[in-house]
Amino acid sequence: MTFEAETADARRIVVLISGSGSNLQALLDAMEHDELGGNVVAVISNKPDAYGLERAKEAGVLTEVVEPSKFRHFHDERDRELYDAELIRVIDHHQPDLVVLAGFMRILTKSFVLRYHGRLMNIHPSLLPAYKGLDTHARLLADSGTEHGASVHFVTEELDGGPIIVQAAVHVLPDDTKDTLAERVLSREHLIYPMAVRWFLDGRLQLGDSGLTLDGHALPASGLRLAADDVTDDDL
Repeated sequence: MTFEAETADARRIVVLISGSGSNLQALLDAMEHDELGGNVVAVISNKPDAYGLERAKEAGVLTEVVEPSKFRHFHDERDRELYDAELIRVIDHHQPDLVVLAGFMRILTKSFVLRYHGRLMNIHPSLLPAYKGLDTHARLLADSGTEHGASVHFVTEELDGGPIIVQAAVHVLPDDTKDTLAERVLSREHLIYPMAVRWFLDGRLQLGDSGLTLDGHALPASGLRLAADDVTDDDL
């Protein structure tokens, strides 16, 4: 008599978006080629006209919209708490192993972040901890920076301050504008985000009480780092 191992259920991912969803598309492409380590089971937006919703529908992924305007009752912090409570309800309905922020343009409440601690991931267009917040490309050019990039990190209560998983750097060229620099950084985002998601879903990446580990080894504060010369545009 022979026995076959049971097939493990595919790991489940919920993606939150607000805009065009290019990083979502990178995740969907990786999923299509069985390179993500799991399935995107739902895409949720705070904006009904976000183009990323169309990307999800084309990939056959369920979409939902949770609009903040329906939770503007008190015009204070309680509105955010009410919104995030509803967002948690919608997310938990899909029973995700990982929640991925892909251009979700809202500051999340403490209760939301704690709910998904260790399984809430974000990507930011700078080499963190430099240039947290918005307008990273313009700010770096204004400072005459020579290197820029993107960072994938776990989300904590500190804005763009959670443990860094992986970064990818790009050289800043003499004739760069914020748009040309943004385009080159975005190509690196599309490379490292699916990579980090797969590490987590494969059980290789963990955020525990002792910090962030990959394959059982502690990661440095800057995470793994792809230098600007490690990846060229021809490799993408």
